[in-house]
Amino acid sequence: MTGLYRIAETNIEIISLYAQVHDLCRDYRAQGAPELTVRVTAAGIARERAADDGAGHSDAYLETLAVYRQIAEAMPARDTLLFHGSALAADGVGYLFTAPSGTGKSTHARLWRELLGGRVRMINDDKPLLRLGPEGVTVFGTPWNGKHRLGENASAPLRAVCFLERAAENAIAPLSGAEVWPLLLAQAYRPEDRTALHKTLALLDRLCAQLRFYRLRCNMEPEAAALAYQTMRKEETP
Repeated sequence: MTGLYRIAETNIEIISLYAQVHDLCRDYRAQGAPELTVRVTAAGIARERAADDGAGHSDAYLETLAVYRQIAEAMPARDTLLFHGSALAADGVGYLFTAPSGTGKSTHARLWRELLGGRVRMINDDKPLLRLGPEGVTVFGTPWNGKHRLGENASAPLRAVCFLERAAENAIAPLSGAEVWPLLLAQAYRPEDRTALHKTLALLDRLCAQLRFYRLRCNMEPEAAALAYQTMRKEETP
C-alpha cells in the first residue's frame, strides 16, 4: 500500500504492508513528487515488537511506529528533529512542554486550553517535529500525536520550551544553556545512524541558542498554566 503525505513541509511517500498507517496519516495527504520514501519491511515490524515490552500490539500498529522511526532517522538531514513533548499554539505562537512520561505534559496543555479557550490550538500532544531555519524554529504537527489523538496538521513559530516538574507550589524560572542541554538530549529522538546523530546534536546546539527555556515546578492546577503563560508570552526570543 502506498500513500503520499506532507509532514513538516516534506512530501513523504509511505509504502506499507498494512492500511493502518495510511488511516493515521489521512489528514496529511498530499500530491506531487515524493522527497522522501519510507518502505516498511517485516524486519522493521519485528524490531518494533522487540521493543514493545509485551504490550501485544498488532503488526499494523507496530508498522506505524516503524514508519515514524524511519522518518525521524531521515529528518535531521532537513534540519528537523523529533522531540518528545506537548506542543500548542497560543495566539499563533508555539510553546512546547516536555518532561518524562507521566509528569503531566498533556494535563498542563489542557490547562492552557481551559485558560485561553479558542486562542489555543493543539499542534501535537506527544511527538512533534521541530525544524530549524533562518527564520527561527518551527514546531509541526504530525500524525503521531499521542494516545488521546490531540493535534492537527498545523505549525507555529516556536517561542519557548518549558520543562515540567511536579511540585506543591507553582514557580517558573529561566534555564541557562548548561542546564538545558542534558534535558534536551533526554527528550530528543537520537538516531541510530551516526551521521544523523551528529546532525541531531548540532541541531540541539542551535536550539539552545535560538529559544528561551524554562523550568516550571507546578501542581497541575489552573494557576500553573496562568503563571507559565504570563511569564513566557512576555519574553522575546533571543
